[in-house]
Amino acid sequence: MSSRLAFNRNELAGAFGDIGTDLPLIIGMIAAAQLDSASVLVMFGAMQILSGITYGLPMPVQPLKAVAAIVITQHVAGDVLFGGGLAIGVTMLVLSLSGAIEFLGALIPKIVIRGIQLGLGLQLSLIALREYLPTDGVPGYILAGLTLVLGVVLYANRRWPSALFMILLGIIYALLFTVDLRSLAPVEVRLPSLRTPSWEAVVQGFLLLALPQIPLSLGNSIYATHRIVRDYFPEREIGVKKISLTYSIMNMINPFFGGIPVCHGSGGMAGHVTFGARTGGSVVIYGMLYLVVGLLFSHDFNSVFLLFPKPVLAVILLFEGTALMSLVKDGAEQKVELTIALFTGVIAAGVPYGFLVAMIVGTVLFYAQRSLKW
Repeated sequence: MSSRLAFNRNELAGAFGDIGTDLPLIIGMIAAAQLDSASVLVMFGAMQILSGITYGLPMPVQPLKAVAAIVITQHVAGDVLFGGGLAIGVTMLVLSLSGAIEFLGALIPKIVIRGIQLGLGLQLSLIALREYLPTDGVPGYILAGLTLVLGVVLYANRRWPSALFMILLGIIYALLFTVDLRSLAPVEVRLPSLRTPSWEAVVQGFLLLALPQIPLSLGNSIYATHRIVRDYFPEREIGVKKISLTYSIMNMINPFFGGIPVCHGSGGMAGHVTFGARTGGSVVIYGMLYLVVGLLFSHDFNSVFLLFPKPVLAVILLFEGTALMSLVKDGAEQKVELTIALFTGVIAAGVPYGFLVAMIVGTVLFYAQRSLKW
């Protein structure tokens, strides 16, 4: 069991490897859809813990990015969000049990998945630099610079994990400049609220949220995650079917307890591993953070999460994005395949429905150039 679930300083450091992606999306969705914060935080934490125990690996659980973007920009109602989450879960369950997931996984070339990971890495890096980094002005830039130095100097240091010092620096900065602990509301225990999505909400959620999300989920949450598991943990035999099944099960549970739709993700695993995680313990620790905040501080969760300043999250997100982009080196030995990966990555990062378009275009280009060789 210890090899599957370790709890040490490296797992603790690795636990924060995906916080830069998750936290802003969760806060944004709670505000935009007026969700019950206790339900969202407790269920998000519970799914992290379930994933860590199930896989014994730093298998991340993340908010669905396309869903989050639509909810935040269009202020989608909570009922439609929960209906959409259930629709996504059922759709992925059908794809898993029918064998379609495995068929498509065998069809899509490895170099195309590398391109998708490159595109996601580009997206995460741009978010870090454009949206998170400038939030606190000059002090924020200084904080980010110091955080970056810590991250580089202590990179891959198992004795002194960099993420612990990066997070500690952020907390010190927050306590000095942005957070007054005396103003925090007292502890108040709150539990998730039960609900049942209506058929109308499920249909609306499928059309509005599931259709844009499924292509992204196939590319990043399923196939790219499967690929990165094989990269980091080649000794573990985890197929795309298992990853898609746990994805679907989480989204068939969450809507009934007020939880947001979630997925696995290659970027999250890259982030956890980059900062030291090697077992499911890191994801369990990360889940406990949300579980405790949701149960005890959800009525004032914004103040609690101010302890993680956005300039620090920007640097963490930048490391996560860079780790993903670096995986494209697998295709560097063949110029044609490297070109396909780069082309796929640019499409994934830069066009509407980019991950779906990138998968199709990249796969067509790969087999076209192979047929010309033959």
